[in-house]
Amino acid sequence: MMQRRHLITASSALAFAAALSPMAAHAASPEGPDALIKRLSTEVLQAVRADASIKAGELGRITELVNRLVLPHVNFRRMTAASVGPAWRSATPAQQTRLQDEFKQLLVRTYAGALAQVTDQTIVVRPLRAGTGDKDVLVRTEIQGRGDPVQLDYRLEKTAEGDWKIYNFNVLGVWLVDTYRSQFAQEVNARGVDGLIAALAARNQAGGQ
Repeated sequence: MMQRRHLITASSALAFAAALSPMAAHAASPEGPDALIKRLSTEVLQAVRADASIKAGELGRITELVNRLVLPHVNFRRMTAASVGPAWRSATPAQQTRLQDEFKQLLVRTYAGALAQVTDQTIVVRPLRAGTGDKDVLVRTEIQGRGDPVQLDYRLEKTAEGDWKIYNFNVLGVWLVDTYRSQFAQEVNARGVDGLIAALAARNQAGGQ
């Protein structure tokens, strides 16, 4: 139960950074990772408040939002591979594609519930502790609103093209990838990669529970 609560909290927090601006790819100069997270976090709050269908948990609208705005700024392949663990390397290309598809659907379904909770939250980005040449950085933020502040940290990598992509995040001391890796390893050890794919598909069909 505690692990599931952390997963829901983590996925809820990621939702606050999910609505990425379509203008980002056309920016005149590259954004720093902290500036990127600040802008994206602010925009998702505005987008959700302005779209009743998202707040209502409409999966089609949320999926469109994720595909169009989110995934271009996330190294989703790396996130999926790290979550699956060593079994990823032995998976066939077709299995890897299925794993990415089912994992994405799992997260999207979780976003649906998380986005419905957006009210008057704000995001505070902590000062970035990184050198100018660093290509892998940690951006620390805090979600402030009703109740206690929620710690939300992001891991980002700098691509060869010079932009930044999210590949992991931490909520209240729990890294998303590590949490899923523990869950997925149990399934892989018991039933193999196909068993994990089947388990994810069944979970998605059941509504992500």
